Amino acid sequence: MTLAAIDIGSNAARLLISSVFVNLNGKPEFNKLNLVRVPLRLGFDVFDKGEIGDERVEMLIQTMKAYKHLLKVYEVSDFRACATSAMRDAKNSKEIIKKVKEETGITIEILSGDKEASMINQTHIAEMLDKQHSYLYIDVGGGSTELTFFEDGKMKYRESFNIGTIRLLKGQVDESSWNLMRDHLKENTKSTLPITAIGSGGNINKIFSLSKKKEGKPLSLQLLRDFYNELSNQSVQDLIRVYKLKEDRADVIAPALLVYMNVMKWASISEIYVPKIGLADGLIQTLYEDIKK
Repeated sequence: MTLAAIDIGSNAARLLISSVFVNLNGKPEFNKLNLVRVPLRLGFDVFDKGEIGDERVEMLIQTMKAYKHLLKVYEVSDFRACATSAMRDAKNSKEIIKKVKEETGITIEILSGDKEASMINQTHIAEMLDKQHSYLYIDVGGGSTELTFFEDGKMKYRESFNIGTIRLLKGQVDESSWNLMRDHLKENTKSTLPITAIGSGGNINKIFSLSKKKEGKPLSLQLLRDFYNELSNQSVQDLIRVYKLKEDRADVIAPALLVYMNVMKWASISEIYVPKIGLADGLIQTLYEDIKK
């Protein structure tokens, strides 16, 4: 069976196509066939004007048309399309969803912050965690940050905060937002076990790549601080030239690091692991569970 997920974020839209097969233990395994990312940057309109402008709406529609062709080429049997923070906040999101449906046949579902945070459960990450640690899953996007806390292999807490890389770029995250996140973390991540972070999102994946660490090895909080100091003092053009970053990655990578650093500091975490999982993986796995039922 081939399934797909479309994740329409505040910075980019992603199409993940995976084949699914059941292994000898009777458990499903997901094999990534393709991942396509288009930097729509919907948040730049929404967090400025409160709605998505005509130009970006047209970009979104053309992207969905392209994705529809790929779904056909890969003979995808079912898919799910979801949007997050920018579409949650856009005043014209209902009209856009209607227009996309009319022109492409794709139905977009807007995920609440809580639903977005809960999607990580669908990657069955809790099954991979040992019982000697507690874990804080940190997913930093363009419009929001989702935090999910696991203890003893079970999810104990999850929350979504309107702190994201594009909001930070726009100067739209005030001190009270940071204080709310800090207080939540201090209250809800108390544990007798040492806490390890798990990072999700394109920016932390890029930092992991730049770190040259071996797959499966963690990044230290100090290393994140070193990268932050190094990257935040350079122009976007230098980041593109020296680090070979895409333009839509170069301007948000330092703001993303700031979020990861603050979360880890407030939760007293010294290391972060970066497995290649994200919202699209959770979407595909919930879709598979629904089909199985």
